[in-house]
Amino acid sequence: MNQDLDSLVINFDQSGLWMLNITLAIIMFGVALGITIEDFKRLIKNPRILLTGITSQFILFPALTYLLVIAIKPSPSIALGMFLVAACPGGNISNFMTQMAKGNAALSVSLTAFATLVCLVMTPLNFQFWSNLYEPTEQILRTIELDPLVLFRLVLLILGVPLVLGMLVRWKKPELAMKLMKYLKPFSIIIFLALIIIAFSQNFGIFLSHIHYVLIIVIIHNIIGYILGFYFAKTMKLNFQNQKTLSIETGIQNSGLGLLLVFAFFNGLGGMALLVAFWGIWDIASGLLLAAYWSKKESTKIVEA
Repeated sequence: MNQDLDSLVINFDQSGLWMLNITLAIIMFGVALGITIEDFKRLIKNPRILLTGITSQFILFPALTYLLVIAIKPSPSIALGMFLVAACPGGNISNFMTQMAKGNAALSVSLTAFATLVCLVMTPLNFQFWSNLYEPTEQILRTIELDPLVLFRLVLLILGVPLVLGMLVRWKKPELAMKLMKYLKPFSIIIFLALIIIAFSQNFGIFLSHIHYVLIIVIIHNIIGYILGFYFAKTMKLNFQNQKTLSIETGIQNSGLGLLLVFAFFNGLGGMALLVAFWGIWDIASGLLLAAYWSKKESTKIVEA
């Protein structure tokens, strides 16, 4: 089974890769339209929340991912996908989920902005560190020329540049920014899901015959992210609203960026591509379920009060 998955290749042509690049840039641009300098100032004024969010996403979650890999010993290519997902920043859809869950939407947007800047360094660093620490994935990395500088440039181009451009539009043309946000967010998410489907449409048989290898792993990995974010925020004595926000920010990863990196640097390595793609679908579903639960719980509290 391991050899099967590790030698499996998911076909994704160059035009599809460019579409994925553009879509991710548009999604980030759409999120950045809602970000202002005040969001950064708000976090800097409250360093405890900032440190809790960054530690949860970029230190604790990758470390727990490593322990999970050690415990379950998945196929090396699946383990590599797990390390990649854990190294990515929080997913941009987390802002919508937080609002739905009646969390701290302003904090979610602020953390998305800050995490995007931090990930320019931490995503390549985390991925290289944890992947090289685990011997089976380190062997795969030996066969691939993964230049950290090239990885940094790609993340900068896809996330950093749209972030700056979006914030500039919001600063210079706030009314235009608000109008664009209404259309860009739902449109870009639909397009992203369509791209995942298109990416696997040519490999549908492969997807169906191998998805069971990553199904339970993704669900467990994702739940660990939610639990970690919630209880770490609780340990740091943040209020319930912020606990929900940190849970969503940690549990929902930017799997779109992960999928792009799989096709750009790993030639659609089977186990990796399957895990990251299914994560992209699953965390939207799980995020909606969790947000709906918290939303209903809050509504019940209001009625009872």
